[in-house]
Amino acid sequence: MDNSLEKRAEYTQVIWEITKQLREADSLEEALQASLGQVVKTIGAQAGTIWFYNSEDDGRIYPSFWIGGASLTGFSLALGEGIAGAVVESGTATVVKDCQNDPRWAGRFDAETGFVTRSMICVPLRNKYEVIGCIQIINKTDGSLYDDADVELCENLAMLTAIAIDDRGLNLGFAKEKPVILSLRDATKTYVNGDIHTQVLKGVNLDVREGEFLVILGESGCGKSTLLNIIGGMDSLTTGTMLFEGKDYSHADEKTMTQYRRNCIGFIFQAYNLMPTLTAEENLDFIGELCPDSLSAEEVLSRVDLLDRRNNYPAQMSGGQQQRVSIARALIKKPKVILADEPTAALDYETSVEVLTVLEEVIRRGATLLMVTHNEEIAKMANRIIRMKGGVIAEVTINRHPAAAKELVW
Repeated sequence: MDNSLEKRAEYTQVIWEITKQLREADSLEEALQASLGQVVKTIGAQAGTIWFYNSEDDGRIYPSFWIGGASLTGFSLALGEGIAGAVVESGTATVVKDCQNDPRWAGRFDAETGFVTRSMICVPLRNKYEVIGCIQIINKTDGSLYDDADVELCENLAMLTAIAIDDRGLNLGFAKEKPVILSLRDATKTYVNGDIHTQVLKGVNLDVREGEFLVILGESGCGKSTLLNIIGGMDSLTTGTMLFEGKDYSHADEKTMTQYRRNCIGFIFQAYNLMPTLTAEENLDFIGELCPDSLSAEEVLSRVDLLDRRNNYPAQMSGGQQQRVSIARALIKKPKVILADEPTAALDYETSVEVLTVLEEVIRRGATLLMVTHNEEIAKMANRIIRMKGGVIAEVTINRHPAAAKELVW
């Protein structure tokens, strides 16, 4: 069997696996992300994106799933703008060998993210009646050009995706983009120990929007906790920029960072970090007194349903109750962003759901929450899921239908 026949046989097997995945997966969003990942890996591409067309509102296309490359959070294209917009408008697949010199290319994306788009397959997503988006596969990692089999695989993915959306009723549910509260660009972190230099973050680009619940997943050592510590002002960037509400905190002095941590960020830790010699109320008052416009301990204890435990010491409370006090401690400052590092890792399933239900209510009230976790099931609650690998953001999924805490099972 020659190479072309072997390749087509391999691609046929991939399509069969994707077909099964789209039919049987519990979540269509998860299946689409996984299917895109399979195609990117099989073709040997650097990145891939699924865009959906918001025909009923603003006539723009929005990225919903992407793998590799740079974060496209908050980006959109007008119908006909860029190669993706042109494909959605025309309904015709295209292969571009040199995007940088193609008159249709919206080069501002590369300028903003630092990712260089060289070549591309872009195929339309079409349901029974109209074009509803497109799929992009970007940059062969070996520098070669796409062939007919690559294009055919992408077209089959587009066809299966459209069928799955029709059959399973994925409600695209375009939400109005909220303002960016925090922005990281080209963020790196290198730790130095003598002659040993260990780079943990290798160029992270991330926008965090007001009122979103963002979950960061990844294996141990991928950089997710380091990223959270930098956002929280507990660690500093080596290079790159971090803006919070437009102010540059990239390399601020310690006094400025203390004010940032005190007034802007709330922390929820895996180990609770409550002071053992203070009651629940006293733990909260201690933090509240440091902030100029804090809530009352009584109010936040009521919010986490622990007012009757206000006079209990940490040792007199269960792990779940201590974590709820920790949540109340984060809320008392009225922070603009709450950071949670593995908040359920030390808890059993039932207690975890109890804590997540409290966080669910916090989010419903408009809080911005970033959570690092190993638990993939918790990610189903998030508005956006970031998967890190090797110090960079490897995948992003926009979840338009977040699950309730009580729906989670592990």
